[in-house]
Amino acid sequence: MDKQVKILVVDDEERIRRLLKMYLERENYIIDEADNGDDALKKALENDYDVILLDLMLPGRDGIEVCKEIREKKATPIIMLTAKGEESNRVQGFEAGTDDYIVKPFSPREVVLRVKALLRRAANTMYVFADTTAKDVLVFPHLTIDNDAHRVTVDGQEVNLTPKEYELLLFLAKSPDKVFDREQLLKEVWHYEFFGDLRTVDTHIKRLREKLNKVSPTAAKMIVTVWGVGYKFEVVND
Repeated sequence: MDKQVKILVVDDEERIRRLLKMYLERENYIIDEADNGDDALKKALENDYDVILLDLMLPGRDGIEVCKEIREKKATPIIMLTAKGEESNRVQGFEAGTDDYIVKPFSPREVVLRVKALLRRAANTMYVFADTTAKDVLVFPHLTIDNDAHRVTVDGQEVNLTPKEYELLLFLAKSPDKVFDREQLLKEVWHYEFFGDLRTVDTHIKRLREKLNKVSPTAAKMIVTVWGVGYKFEVVND
């Protein structure tokens, strides 16, 4: 039997929580709610949610703070909800580690579609077993990406990545030595127009390197900055 999807909806407006809950429950998802940042953080850390819908403006800790603290412990996919659509707010959200961003007022149907897309990208990350017959596996010195299992291992140790960090690493690793500029990476990995939010790419590269570096500095060095151009994946043996 398939595991039922569990989602945490965080917003201080009851009508928005009720609306999202109604639409998401139609998809047979289990919905928890929180109306402030402190309660949201407590629930997020105590439970294993498949997706968190997180409002930016909250009583207590705001959405940025909550997202940052969740990211210190977990890679749960997060969609930020906010009435502020300015570039600085979007960049702030992505720097904190959010995977997607929806500006209010939004269509509940769009939220459902974004949730489904995020669930597809994160599918099986936490619940698969190693399959020795898997075909979609990239193996490098110090680093293995098993795309069938959505799993990254560095020197035999699994590295916990967010869906977007995983996609970015996989995209670069599929084309070793090919240089991609930030605009290309935004288009190919994020699939949305972010109107020049190029720092989003830089932030995710930084977070990805940090996570790899904790296990293997050599693996982290495979993500190479090409100054003035962008980034590439370069196989490093030592």
